[in-house]
Amino acid sequence: MSGFSNNLSPDTNLALMQASQAEVGKASKALSAQKDKAKLNEAAQEFEAVFIAEMMKPMFEGISTDGEFGGGKGEEVFRSLLIQEYGKIISQSGGMGFSDQIREEMIRMQEQAG
Repeated sequence: MSGFSNNLSPDTNLALMQASQAEVGKASKALSAQKDKAKLNEAAQEFEAVFIAEMMKPMFEGISTDGEFGGGKGEEVFRSLLIQEYGKIISQSGGMGFSDQIREEMIRMQEQAG
């Protein structure tokens, strides 16, 4: 029993080990809850980013890729990726405020399922 004094009775050593295990269990649960909250935040932010990107698509439909500075077929192909990145950036910088509501709804749904 490393870390515990040999001068203590077996019952005392057992009680100390159980107490330390309980503390480790509490810390583990707290860490797990933090990870779950972080995952919920990430999922809500990703959902908001996708929503924003979908709302931005019509803004780019009428833009021609031809011309002196146009990117031709390459620009046309990668435009959807650019719009997705715009959605991510907007969401990460505060977005439209949907992610908070989405996260709360996800929590409510999990509570009802559990």
